[in-house]
Formats: sequence, C-alpha cells, structure tokens
Amino acid sequence: MVLPAVGRISPTFSLLNQNGKKVLLKDYRCEKNVVLYFYPKAMTPGCTTQACGLRDTKRKLARRQTVVLGVSTDPVSRLEKFRVKEKLNFDLLSDEDHKIAEKYGVWGLKKFMGREYMGVNRMTFIIDKDGKLKHIIEKVNTKTHHDDVLAVLSDLK
Repeated sequence: MVLPAVGRISPTFSLLNQNGKKVLLKDYRCEKNVVLYFYPKAMTPGCTTQACGLRDTKRKLARRQTVVLGVSTDPVSRLEKFRVKEKLNFDLLSDEDHKIAEKYGVWGLKKFMGREYMGVNRMTFIIDKDGKLKHIIEKVNTKTHHDDVLAVLSDLK
C-alpha cells in the first residue's frame, strides 16, 4: 500500500455520485479545499458515525471553503439510500472497481473476526485549492474525525 506524497498534486479522478452524476476532483481546483475520505461500507455503524460528524460540521467546513467527498466501493444505489437515510449534505462517490482506492493506496488486506479479505482501509486526504495533497489522516477515529479534519484545515491558508 503506497500512499500519494504529501505536497504533491493529488491523484485525479472522475467518479459517479449518489445520483449517478460524474464528479471530477479537478472541478474544485482554485475553488475549494477538498476533504476526500475513504470509508469501507455505507450504512454501517462506524461509517455512519463518521459521515454524520462531517454532515454536522458543514457550516464550519464552508467557512474554510471546503467540500467533503466520501468514497466507497458501494454501488450508486446504496450511496443514495445512505445519503437520504442520514440526511447527508455532501457527495458520496462510487468506486466499485476500487481503482481510485488503489490510486490513493487505501485498497488492501483487511482482517475482521479472523477472516482476511481485500477492502478499503479508512483514510482521509486533505487537498488544498491548488490540488496539492496537504495532509493524510491514516488512523481515523470515526467519532472525532470531523474535529480532526477541522484541526488540519485550520492550518491551511
């Protein structure tokens, strides 16, 4: 698992959101900072806690000229259900073939209850308006993730 280098231009992508609309990372360049967070599976307890924390900090993120993009390998239909159920106010992106997860180094071996399998490792990438990767949160605490993100953003210019 090789992560992109902090200080370099972030790997670009084009993915479908919960409505089937194409979202391109480059569309935010010169406009917004981006919190790009990868999570294992929509509508699971940890992922719900993490998403709702980000949902509830939308105003604070907006003051920092920042948008949130959540990425998982879930299909578009599941993302829409998750967004509606939890009243999420940001785009969820479908990476079913996990190509973008691989680009960002978050696709890898996981262990759960003695079973090993390949999946998305929870991680967050903070990208500035110039498209540069400014920070990686490798050890995500789903309960404090939103506060951790805000702390990193406070250091961005």
